[in-house]
Amino acid sequence: MYDRILVATDGSKLSKKAVESAINLAALCGAELIALKVVPRYPQSYFEGSIPLSVEDVARVEKQWAEDGQGVVDAVKTAGEAQGVKVKAVLAKSDVVSDALIAAAKKHKADIIVMASHGRRGVKRLLLGSETQQVLTHSEIPVLVLR
Repeated sequence: MYDRILVATDGSKLSKKAVESAINLAALCGAELIALKVVPRYPQSYFEGSIPLSVEDVARVEKQWAEDGQGVVDAVKTAGEAQGVKVKAVLAKSDVVSDALIAAAKKHKADIIVMASHGRRGVKRLLLGSETQQVLTHSEIPVLVLR
């Protein structure tokens, strides 16, 4: 059915449900699991009145985000391998999560993307956007959305 399953995670409680489902699906299908965490880049511009960070501070912040992200995907790898699933832990740096997810799915030749949705509606969705909606709209492969 599926040979490679990409699961998007940010380490949140909701994404852990998606990870658990993706691990179970991979085990059922005998598929490889690609655990992806998208790490943002530090904003280069700043708002009026804020204090810009030095190049060294920006590098320190980005390094910390990468280390935290690696911890998230390593936890997925540990959980998957405990169930006999081969897991590849992947970090992607991008300011646009949906684009990074779709690009990673193409790069790793995933057959399906598994991700969670916060189910925001109304003004919250308008203000915060919906990465899930963007992936659903632009992905060329199936997307399994969990809530």
